Amino acid sequence: VVGAEALLRWNSAELGPVSPARFIPVAEDSGFIVPLGAWVLREACRQAQTWRETGLSDLGVSVNLSALQFRRDNLVDTVTQALRDSGLPPQLLELELTESILLQNVEITLATVQHLKSMGVRLAIDDFGTGYSSLSYLKHLPLAELKIDKSFVDGLGQDREDEAIARAVLALALALELRTVAEGVETRRQLDWLEAMGCNMVQGYYFFRPLEADQFRQLLAEHAGA
Repeated sequence: VVGAEALLRWNSAELGPVSPARFIPVAEDSGFIVPLGAWVLREACRQAQTWRETGLSDLGVSVNLSALQFRRDNLVDTVTQALRDSGLPPQLLELELTESILLQNVEITLATVQHLKSMGVRLAIDDFGTGYSSLSYLKHLPLAELKIDKSFVDGLGQDREDEAIARAVLALALALELRTVAEGVETRRQLDWLEAMGCNMVQGYYFFRPLEADQFRQLLAEHAGA
């Protein structure tokens, strides 16, 4: 285990478990995603630092960013405050950007991303290959990682088109000296294919389903003692 991705879950007293696919679009449309995203960032940094302080190994934590956070929030200040309040080293925080973010206010986005990079924060492109933006941004942005979308991982080992796309992403990342993470790995077949192709890291239900913080801490403790 080398890292974790922060995920939102809503257990409503009135509605029961509410899927992120249902409440995230509402948060985006209403603008509530901005304060919600800031809260997630603070909590993720705080939790990662708590694991460090309890003697567990340094683990990176990834947080997804909304395009609305780039437009309406002073993102650099929000990240700076979250790191300062938690005490988490910047290099243990990774921010995941979607290609849609990179299409909006390119100059402002580039300046923000470069500022975050100068702080030591790691940056990744999430769901790579699902957007429609030009690949030219890859040479301008100080990225560390590309994440291969689950939609391309699903068919690995049996679908030639999915394999061709995944192979192309891996080759591109290698040429640009970027790490690769495959999302949504659920079978041994997918894992074997990715391993053979040189993918650096994987995540998905094949290993673990989403865990609450205490459950994840127990998992880390067990691995540390193995």
